[in-house]
Amino acid sequence: MFDCRFDLTNADAGSRRYRDGHIPRAAYLHLNIDLSGPVEPGKSGRHPLPKRAAFEALLTEHGVTDETQIVAYDDVGGMFAARLWWMVRWTGHTAVAVLDGGYQAWLKREGAHAARDTARAPVVPSPVSMQQVREHVDAGTWTLVDARASDRFHGKNETIDPVAGHIAGALNAPFQGNLGDDGRFLERAELQRRFSALLAGEGGKPVVCYCGSGVTAAHNVLAMVHAGMPEPALYPGSFSEWITDPGNPVAT
Repeated sequence: MFDCRFDLTNADAGSRRYRDGHIPRAAYLHLNIDLSGPVEPGKSGRHPLPKRAAFEALLTEHGVTDETQIVAYDDVGGMFAARLWWMVRWTGHTAVAVLDGGYQAWLKREGAHAARDTARAPVVPSPVSMQQVREHVDAGTWTLVDARASDRFHGKNETIDPVAGHIAGALNAPFQGNLGDDGRFLERAELQRRFSALLAGEGGKPVVCYCGSGVTAAHNVLAMVHAGMPEPALYPGSFSEWITDPGNPVAT
């Protein structure tokens, strides 16, 4: 089990919460250190993927084998745990789940429900690059889904990145909409209705999820997989990488 608690405004907060209390035998993984590679100013997004071999070695150091069932959790509805879920599957290890309701549900002893799809053959996801996204944006052949809050998507309240707005042509599905008031994922049928309505006019084009830095986008990937829908691709560089090239179209 891995504790993925983090705070984008205070990088040390998650590790402090872990030291104050965590699920027994859970190990802590830090978003900036363990779940991201080095940031290249002006070239990469804020949370680029690490080298896959390095991440595989990290899992091995924590005792993960081919038979290990991995469970990830945080305290913000899976916002960061979904990043680990996607990355583990990226290595080819498919026995991974997100603890529904997170640390709060554990403290209430409400059970360890896992948001994952087990009905279909496992998928090993592959990330898409900025160049691939640009080519398909120009051609209109992919549907991009932005997981950020609507005010950031529309460029009205950008507090993190130096450019406001979204990738031109993208749709907005804030990841918080995947959760109920109790912090748990919505029922599968509700998630399916949510994304089916969003994509209704897209003509069945392949879906690519992105956000600010490739973290909350994985939450939408998880929600769609959990709902039994085709798995979308992930653009890990996301908007913070997209805007490093002034030639990439941005809309508000």
